[in-house]
Amino acid sequence: MNRTGFGLLRLPMSGDRVDQAEVCRLADRFLELGGSYFDTAYTYLGGESERAIREAVVKRHPREDFRIADKLPSWLVHSREDCARIFREQLERCGVDFFDVYLLHGLDRENYAACEAWDGFGFLRELKKQGRARRIGFSYHDDAHLLDRILTEHPEVELVQLQINYLDWESAVIQSRRCWEAARKHGVGIVVMEPVKGGGLASLADEIFAPLRALDPEASPARWALRFASSLPGVETVLSGMNAFAQIEDNLRDMPPLTDGEFAALMQAAECIRSVTAVGCTGCSYCLDGCPQRIPIPACFALYNEYRRSPGEKWKLEHAYAELSKGAGACIGCGACARICPQKLDVPGHLRELARAFEQEVQ
Repeated sequence: MNRTGFGLLRLPMSGDRVDQAEVCRLADRFLELGGSYFDTAYTYLGGESERAIREAVVKRHPREDFRIADKLPSWLVHSREDCARIFREQLERCGVDFFDVYLLHGLDRENYAACEAWDGFGFLRELKKQGRARRIGFSYHDDAHLLDRILTEHPEVELVQLQINYLDWESAVIQSRRCWEAARKHGVGIVVMEPVKGGGLASLADEIFAPLRALDPEASPARWALRFASSLPGVETVLSGMNAFAQIEDNLRDMPPLTDGEFAALMQAAECIRSVTAVGCTGCSYCLDGCPQRIPIPACFALYNEYRRSPGEKWKLEHAYAELSKGAGACIGCGACARICPQKLDVPGHLRELARAFEQEVQ
């Protein structure tokens, strides 16, 4: 079976605008192949993600043929009035009367405390009672202990969206396995985000991918990552940020559960990947809005990871680094990026490392 959902954070772009014609084409093929679940959020692409689904799906397909999941930005809400205002705006942007799934977005310790202050879960219960949200829950970026606490305190939760992938399965920070176990303990449905780690698991070095290729010569690296998440009990939907036709075709194929041998091979691949990855950035770009220096942080980290994998080819990367709109050395260490990073990265620290590696050569 296939549990792939269409994540709308990383849509195809034409310059700085969403390529709406391509989004329509991708959405049509996704639906043709049996997909139905589209995931968006108020903050994705400055609101253009929600508008894109209206134009590509809502206006062009029967309502019963698709499901839309949307999210209330917990860090932007300070009152129930904010909740109602943003929700109305989301309905208008998406062109719908209700959401199939509605989530509090990005709960962690700080955001959960804020949500409790303005009764975010009470707002979700009202929406469900009114029929404007068919299923309710939250997306989550923190440890398993807090997740267990939230689910204990809010048994009304039906779905939780978790970062789960084979690279983070035993991570002490992301805690994919432990969070999955907490969700299973409470019997809630699980939606998986970042199964391909922001695209990082879609392309593997030959020496890492070779053992997986030997097991299945036809499977792409992304397919292995999606199968891992799809194989977990309790997982209902596995989101993939698809922005190319080939990705739709590959990701909507049947996803048989992993065998024990395949699971072990992925755990070994994860060990190899960790050994050559300096910064576990997924390229979500949440850090960009809060950076007062407007440093292109994801682009910086992509170059740094490439440098750490192949330090002997640094000379090839120096020109690309010089072409960035601003270098890592512009960081003032304010920490705004680290506070919002879903991966809990020491962003200023990694930027200092990058500046030490490159700035002397490019200045």
